Amino acid sequence: MDEWLLFLLHHPPLRTPYTMHKRMQKRQREKAGEVQLDSDDEEDVTTMKRKGGRKSSSSSSSSSSSSSSSSKIKYINKQRCLVLCSRGAVAQYRHLMGDIRRMLPHHKKEVKLDTKRDLSLINEICEMKSCNTCLFFEFRKRQDLYLWMSNTPNGPSCKFLVHNVHTMDELKLTGNSLMGSRPILSFDGIFEERPQLKLLKEMLTQVFGTPEGHPKSKPFIDHVYNFSYVDGKIWFRNYQVVENTLDEKSVQKAVKKARTDTNKLIEIGPRFVLNPIRIFSGSFTGRTLYANPRYESPNTSRRNMKVKKGGKYANRKKAQSETRERVQQNKMAVDPVSGVWKE
Repeated sequence: MDEWLLFLLHHPPLRTPYTMHKRMQKRQREKAGEVQLDSDDEEDVTTMKRKGGRKSSSSSSSSSSSSSSSSKIKYINKQRCLVLCSRGAVAQYRHLMGDIRRMLPHHKKEVKLDTKRDLSLINEICEMKSCNTCLFFEFRKRQDLYLWMSNTPNGPSCKFLVHNVHTMDELKLTGNSLMGSRPILSFDGIFEERPQLKLLKEMLTQVFGTPEGHPKSKPFIDHVYNFSYVDGKIWFRNYQVVENTLDEKSVQKAVKKARTDTNKLIEIGPRFVLNPIRIFSGSFTGRTLYANPRYESPNTSRRNMKVKKGGKYANRKKAQSETRERVQQNKMAVDPVSGVWKE
């Protein structure tokens, strides 16, 4: 027992790798002028200086690891987006959902939702998945696609009708970007003029903007998501940012001078158009904040097309009947001497 007491008196306490790592981080911050070293830390510095050889190599390795860890970006904006769909999806819409999942490294998957009536169940799924935003693809009649975008669990939420869907596999464009890289979000200037578009811009930013420092994201920016507002609809395009030259020196000069003429955009895909229907105050429920007065449901548009085609048929039949009546009215009378000169 006395030998152990003498050993503890004449030797400093053992340091674990975790405490060594923390102390090295403190020393680096002290060099930068952030904090002052404690007395214990000063004693550790003197003891580390006295010991050489293997100790010095271990300290250098720990300092390099601490510097690499300090250079990492902190994951503060913990945005997670739940992407799911209802049953009855066709292949094109299912591939579109897969493309959007690949575009969002911060997404969470979920199986198909059975019900289409009580959409408030999605809030509970988001809570279990630790998600604060949601994209829900609702399919109807195997030909109509509706997109719900919501901030869970308190809202707001918006319902869109999706037009002109073209997936990446369908387009076969030459653009390509690093999977998991962070995008630049480009919005039309009209998004800052109208209140409903301001709200939609903020919701789209929270859904499509990859958080900085996300574990599944890459620290690169090489593509642009463009949201344009034309004819009362939101048009989505995805472009890759490519340098015109591969010379590293010329690229560095262009970056220092903030020149954009050396860049060009190549479309990647997918393409789709969002027609806003309503904006609700809650998540999938609540009072209506905005209703699109120019919105026409797909059923109404299909019925109008049938009526229009039916009108063409009715007009053609009416013209044919008028022609027959006109021929009957304009019949020539029989000439009594028309056959006198016939043999």
